[in-house]
Amino acid sequence: METIEEAGVDGLSLRQLARDVNVSHGAPAKHFRDKQALIDAVAMAGFESMNRRIRDAAQSYENLRGRFVSVGKAYVDFAVEHPALLTVMYSTKHHPDSSDELRSTGAQGIHLAQAMIAEAQEAGVLAPGNPETLAMVCFVSLHGTALLAAGGQLDGNSVEDVVIATTDTLWAGMTAGVPAAQVN
Repeated sequence: METIEEAGVDGLSLRQLARDVNVSHGAPAKHFRDKQALIDAVAMAGFESMNRRIRDAAQSYENLRGRFVSVGKAYVDFAVEHPALLTVMYSTKHHPDSSDELRSTGAQGIHLAQAMIAEAQEAGVLAPGNPETLAMVCFVSLHGTALLAAGGQLDGNSVEDVVIATTDTLWAGMTAGVPAAQVN
């Protein structure tokens, strides 16, 4: 993961990794059939780490809106801390040869968002709508925020301010038509 963050996927070499950890050049072959298998394992580990953060964030508040904001922050923070890894994670997940396990692990975050949205709808806090579509809209918005933040392209705005503005805007859109007394 460190090599990917420092040099990108193109800088990843099984031989160099073997040298870096002071083992024989053939040692990585005992664990990974090739460079792609190593990249798949790195992507899986990245999703597992990110999913842990998102799950922890989703449990950090009792208030549904607080949980929603916390999950958004957790996702963007992960992306800012690991921009190259995030790129590897999603490109590997969406590769035609990706494993079912990787696709399933990579989808856990969006499934958690769908469940949170459905829970908020059932509680009358959010307006009716398809939780899958709404979760995807939230992901697209926060992923865009994450990519811009990781690239230092927020034009002087703090990451936290942009995440709060993004989650506030998304929440406001999903509460449209719900009586104000129920929203908070």
